[in-house]
Formats: sequence, C-alpha cells, structure tokens
Amino acid sequence: QVQLVESGGGLVQAGGSLSLSCTASGATFNNYPMGWFRQAPGKEREFVASTTWAGGNIYYADSVKGRFTISRGNTKNTVYLQMNTLKPEDTAVYYCAADPEGSNWYASETWHYWGQGTQVTVSS
Repeated sequence: QVQLVESGGGLVQAGGSLSLSCTASGATFNNYPMGWFRQAPGKEREFVASTTWAGGNIYYADSVKGRFTISRGNTKNTVYLQMNTLKPEDTAVYYCAADPEGSNWYASETWHYWGQGTQVTVSS
C-alpha cells in the first residue's frame, strides 16, 4: 500500500520559516514526480510546487516563487518544502502528492497519491 506521510507543519510568525518533509513508502518512487499543494479554509486545493524524480524541472506557484524551495532527498522517496518569509496568506493545510497521471501538474486531480496533510499557520 502506497503511503505519503508529511511532517514539519506548525505555527510561525509572519516573516518566519518552516520546513516540511514528505516520505513515501510502499512503492518505488524513484521515477515519480512529487509535489506540494495547499488548501486554506473555504478555498480549493492549490498547487504550490513540484519536481521531477531527479530534482529537475522544478515549478512553483507565482505566490511562493522566491520564498519556497522544493527539493528531493538522496533516496528520491522524500521531498522537502523549505518555506521562508512566510505570510499569513500562506496559512493552509499542506499536502504532499506523487505520480501525476496527466500533463497538467498544476491541477490536483492529476496527481495519484496524496498524504494526509500537515497544518501550517502563519500569524500576523
């Protein structure tokens, strides 16, 4: 059974930093792209960042460019999201995703596997 487990969420003041990690198990994720989405209360789940299995072809949402960095671990079954200069509008549940099954990686419905989510709260 495929599992994605996120960790690292929490409460931080605006301007601060948090680092999220996601570890995959139950399948060989070496060749799978992985990514991060987030969902704020009352809003749709939105794309944050994605990377291919080798850590290349990295994409970011415009709202996080220059502040967030996505990276793969050495074993390729782990993906990280370093979040700097956090803003209150970054408050959301952050989800790890793997194995997109279409070309539109910005759409949540494209991704096959999901983690349970981790809460990130940024206070003003």
